[in-house]
Amino acid sequence: MEPIGYLESCFRDKFGTPRQPGLVKQAWARLKIRADLQPEESLQGLEGFSHVWLVWIFHQNKVARFHAKVHPPRLEGKSMGLFATRSPHRPNPIGLSLVELIKVEKDGIIVAGADLVDGTPILDIKPYLPEVEAIPNARTGWPAEVVKDPIHVEFTDHAEALMKEWEARNPDKSLREIVEETLKLDPRPVVYRGYEEKESPYRNEHAVRLFDGDIHFKFETPTLVRVFDILFTHN
Repeated sequence: MEPIGYLESCFRDKFGTPRQPGLVKQAWARLKIRADLQPEESLQGLEGFSHVWLVWIFHQNKVARFHAKVHPPRLEGKSMGLFATRSPHRPNPIGLSLVELIKVEKDGIIVAGADLVDGTPILDIKPYLPEVEAIPNARTGWPAEVVKDPIHVEFTDHAEALMKEWEARNPDKSLREIVEETLKLDPRPVVYRGYEEKESPYRNEHAVRLFDGDIHFKFETPTLVRVFDILFTHN
């Protein structure tokens, strides 16, 4: 199999990229289709759909060894059978994401709610068919049992000033919403959690790369994250 194209995403690294699609709804991404696949013709008819499935490759997955049980972040260290999760560490590193179709362009598509890192190889696009794929009474298994308190995001005065400058330079992007929705998902690995109000053997300050900004943050409590700096890169 060969990728049909590579996704351009606001998420520059694995760290901070949502673990499921649709969680950061303003996270737009663009997929340019290979010219030899005749996108002007092969995309015809797709504009009538509101959502599409993206089939893709976990290209940054460096774990080669198979593990029958994994540790989903939502289970706070508890284990679960691999095939009962959406862990990226699978026998075949294939991902599946349901995203909102924003626009069909001459040579590709723009989507929203993607949980994919920049440069992800896309294998296929399939239209979402709600009449056959939406099952209102379907059971959701163990994730339905996981209940967490909502996380609040605050900015220091310094970070707030930088945020406003960033927004002024990018009025077409919902930067604040993307930052807040991303941090509310708590991108930290499980091992870093639980030390918010006491001394930690690990670092307690982190950074998420979004577009051209590095968002530096710290969890003050398990439900309060504070952004204290934004550093910018120039491509």
